Amino acid sequence: MWETIASVLIGLAVGLGALLVRPDLYPGPRALPVGTALVSAVLADRITHYVLDGRVPLLELAVATAAAALLVSVPARPDLRPEPRGRHRHP
Repeated sequence: MWETIASVLIGLAVGLGALLVRPDLYPGPRALPVGTALVSAVLADRITHYVLDGRVPLLELAVATAAAALLVSVPARPDLRPEPRGRHRHP
């Protein structure tokens, strides 16, 4: 049970961290990257718990962290990032 709570906290931390570090990549609703990281961390934790039969809880949390960090990039939109001023982009 505590692994699920820890994975929820990991998902929230990864999602909020992504918004704090690179807010220009997430022009849409702020809940989208946080929700993506949260759901991916909990789902990865539950799948890993099932596969490993709950024997290695630290590995479960490591997999949850990796899944959240990788999947939080899915809603990122670098194509909508504003161009830096003073620089011209040539096609």
